[in-house]
Amino acid sequence: MLKFLKGVVAGSGSGPNNLPYNIGEPYSSAWGSWTHSRGTSKSCYSYVEPQSTATIIDAHGNCLKIKVPITATEIMLDEPRHVVSLVQLIRKTGQIPVMKADEELLVGEVYLVVPASRAHCKDDGSPVSIFSLSGSNANDGHLAAGRNGVKRLRTVRHPNILSFLHSTEAETFDGSTSKVTIYIVTEPVMPLSEKIKELGLECIQRDEYYAWGLHRIAKAVSFLNNDCKLVHGNVCLASVVVTQTLDWKLHAFDVLSEFDGNSEASTGPMLQYEWLVGAQYKPMEMSKSDWATIRKSPPWSIDSWGLGCLIYELFSGTELSKTEELRDTASIPKSLLPDYQRLLSSMPSRRLNSAKLAENSEYFQNKLVDTIHFMEILNLKDSVEKDTFFRKLPNLAEQLPRQIVLKKLLPLLASSLEFGSAAAPALTALLKMGSWLSSEEFSTKVLPTIVKLFASNDRAIRVGLLQHIDQYGESLSAQIVDEQVYPHVVTGFSDTSAVLRELTLKSMLVLAPKLSQRTISGSLLKYLSKLQVDEEPAIRTNTTILLGNIASYLNEGVISSTDHMRDIFGYTRKRVLINAFTVRALRDTFSPARGAGIMALCATSSSYDVNEIATRILPNVVVLTIDPDSDVRSKAFQAVDQFLQIVKQYHEKTNAGDSTGAASGAIPLPGNALLGWASSLTHKGKPSEQTPLASANSSVPLSPVVSSASSVMDSSNIMPVRISSSEDIADQPAPVSPSSTDGWGELENGLHEENGNEKDGWDDIEPLEEPKPSPALANIQAAQKRPVSQPKLQGTSLQAKNTVKITKNEDDDLWGSIAAPPPKSTSKPLNLKPSEKVDDDDPWAAIAAPQPTTRAKPLSAGRGHGAKPAATKLGAQRINRTSSGM
Repeated sequence: MLKFLKGVVAGSGSGPNNLPYNIGEPYSSAWGSWTHSRGTSKSCYSYVEPQSTATIIDAHGNCLKIKVPITATEIMLDEPRHVVSLVQLIRKTGQIPVMKADEELLVGEVYLVVPASRAHCKDDGSPVSIFSLSGSNANDGHLAAGRNGVKRLRTVRHPNILSFLHSTEAETFDGSTSKVTIYIVTEPVMPLSEKIKELGLECIQRDEYYAWGLHRIAKAVSFLNNDCKLVHGNVCLASVVVTQTLDWKLHAFDVLSEFDGNSEASTGPMLQYEWLVGAQYKPMEMSKSDWATIRKSPPWSIDSWGLGCLIYELFSGTELSKTEELRDTASIPKSLLPDYQRLLSSMPSRRLNSAKLAENSEYFQNKLVDTIHFMEILNLKDSVEKDTFFRKLPNLAEQLPRQIVLKKLLPLLASSLEFGSAAAPALTALLKMGSWLSSEEFSTKVLPTIVKLFASNDRAIRVGLLQHIDQYGESLSAQIVDEQVYPHVVTGFSDTSAVLRELTLKSMLVLAPKLSQRTISGSLLKYLSKLQVDEEPAIRTNTTILLGNIASYLNEGVISSTDHMRDIFGYTRKRVLINAFTVRALRDTFSPARGAGIMALCATSSSYDVNEIATRILPNVVVLTIDPDSDVRSKAFQAVDQFLQIVKQYHEKTNAGDSTGAASGAIPLPGNALLGWASSLTHKGKPSEQTPLASANSSVPLSPVVSSASSVMDSSNIMPVRISSSEDIADQPAPVSPSSTDGWGELENGLHEENGNEKDGWDDIEPLEEPKPSPALANIQAAQKRPVSQPKLQGTSLQAKNTVKITKNEDDDLWGSIAAPPPKSTSKPLNLKPSEKVDDDDPWAAIAAPQPTTRAKPLSAGRGHGAKPAATKLGAQRINRTSSGM
């Protein structure tokens, strides 16, 4: 049982048994007789085999057996100001959960009685500070003053006063002598004198940091003097410590006492332990023990003098050795000198109140103090003030001390974003500050906040995250992306905002390499299928570009050697890419989309075998050599040359007797370049297919809130897709394919593999639910899904378009009447297999966008090729009517 007590109460570190903390190395300086040491909380609560009765370990480390049933209330009555906690829960959670008052103890469990101040505290090895004070016997004056300090520190709570965690008093025996030690456990802090040396600030940055720290201490002293009517009595450099976030905090409460100036019966010393204060820190009336004068003076008179001593030690860089040194003002800043002199006035009644010092001193008016103060009261600011502040913060952060920005401002900013009090522009400042951290610190201090922000419903936050994803995307692990980030990002694919859909699309260039194959094939490709028929031409174009860039991350697909059935991801890359590029992209009415389809085919040429190149790709690319757009024609000729070279190499290898070339062949693009984004959307009116988009190298603003589009692919090795500047590129139809291509949901030119009737694993995947499409979207979907037949040569002139008779077995020119709905005829194109086998052979059919339900109004039969429907006239119009009666 003794071994168990050591494991539960004492742990493995040094220190008393009833102090659940490990004591580490001491600091070189501390106030008075105290020793300031580093420490950590213990996390080694051992498990005990269940017994027939409940086991209680009290606050003194005694192990008691208690009969059940008994409630926690009965235990707490015997141990006032203590709570009961189950040891098993402490081991699981790393915290000290508190039992409810009416909760009964369980048979065989072990319970720990701890001080109420330690309730819900973490015992996970987190850092703490431990102050210890030793005396020869329990009646030592230093120990009595230490007990006073412990009592005061436990009861006085303020943001600028050291936070109390735990305390205990232990007595140890060494032969015939005994030693009593008081331990105080607080938040992890460091002596101010050592922290100043560690930071090494100079000039303006040093003055700004000193101003911020002095402002904090002045507010703490004001709280004690004006609000609590207490006198600290020993304000100096040694009584100030610095937290991990570089906050200054006041401690050393051994001398602290109530101000009894209003009590006429008080005659003795007001400060019982004033003998602990060094003579150099005592004002004249305190040195003379003139308590009558002190009681007639304001409550802040003694501590204002102490603030003056602190200012002198801070700027002189030396410890005050005698009171006369306070007259040397050479090191005191000129803006602080008048206040410094008033703090050290020889007349106690004329000394400056610390509250007025904090509010009115010119020295505290600087950028660092104002910035931190704004962040701390952010909830009280309106949206306009927040937006203005966070837009200026990135530039302002560069002018502030770097250590303070990273250790103080960055945690404040992350917390405000996480809890929703910060505006969307704060994300830019967060990422800029995070760029100054090491990769390890960035992963622990910034990434958790970013991951949580992906769940935000604020559209501006989501836009900011997607715009800057290239700054942090590489730091995200594959598991976090697949499980936490992607489920929230994917909602942007279906957003009503075209800007958000495009940003979501572009973000996949960073996120797709970290997604699992199941997520890519089962979710991402469904959304890309939908975006390839989006009403925005820029989104359709960029979808094709994205597919070309992430093609290497698509599963190639294999056939199982056991059952010869296709894997669930079978032939994903080969089949999806050909269908997406040759059918939808090359037949798009937007010429940059056709150009993107050609470039994507070239960039992914290594994914196709020679049969697919000869029968599927070349026939669809050759027809674009007569495209109305010159840029598309140029790209088509380049692609034809590239794919013909692959076929030629295969021919040469076949003639040489080498059949290995039949699998695949590729001539990579120059420099193996990736495809660059074609364009960006604007909010200056609704983008349409008739409006030419900007060049790939230009930067187009995405929204009024966002200054410019953040292009993910902007490096020198990107091959941009040029956008034609022609005014009527949307009106120019793409040449009709000479063969019947299959589309994402059609058959494959009648060319099937040996197991054409086998299921390929996609039949059980339901397509995305899609709302009723707009008329423009319905036109695009109808054109892309309509089978193309070989056009018959007409002997009549084009001018005789009104006399052309359309037969039932003949299709209109696809690109000349794009607005027409799909034909209702039951006739089928040549070389097509029965419709019931469509889904069986094409893995892209199951994930393609569904057929539109809205029918566009058909054009009149007499309009001929390439004609546009008559524009609807707005406003009042004259209507000519004829009357039979006139």
